[in-house]
Amino acid sequence: MSETTATAQGKAAAIGPGRLVLVVGPSGAGKDTLLRLAQAACADDHDIVFPRRVVTRAASADEDNIAMSPDEFARAREHGDFAVHWDAHGHSYALPLEINDDIRAGRAVVVNVSRTAISALRQAYANVVVVAITAPPDLLARRLAARARNSDGNIADRLARNVDDMAAQADVTIFNAGSADDHSRQLVRVIRNEGWRE
Repeated sequence: MSETTATAQGKAAAIGPGRLVLVVGPSGAGKDTLLRLAQAACADDHDIVFPRRVVTRAASADEDNIAMSPDEFARAREHGDFAVHWDAHGHSYALPLEINDDIRAGRAVVVNVSRTAISALRQAYANVVVVAITAPPDLLARRLAARARNSDGNIADRLARNVDDMAAQADVTIFNAGSADDHSRQLVRVIRNEGWRE
């Protein structure tokens, strides 16, 4: 099982008052596509922040991350540069420490994280909203095959990945099998806290 560490864990009070919007879901669900569209829709709102993740692989057309080598990542982690870090699919991931300042300032911070990080983040932050993006298995497989990112490992293994249902419980689910524009508008409503609760 991967290690997930949130810097604020163990402190007397969870970080707030801003909202931490966690976008989670299986590989190929279209999380990055919906996030790009949502970020464009929120570009003029300075109270909504879409930080870049730090990842131990090169950035790509599908994912705009800050690339670090494993050694650079380990040094940054030891230096305390990350708000949270985790391992998944043979890579290390992190969110920059600056998100804590944004949340303390009352902003909404929107991030794509592993489902395994949800529990630690719910403990570390006062106002967490989990948005699950999903799609039918055949569509997930087609999207992963089209992406052809060999560093991610075997497609069948990624589709079969099992995560504890309790830890992965979402506040809202977006079934991303239709129009990306429509689904991104759903995501924007959640980000802006505009009546998305059922």
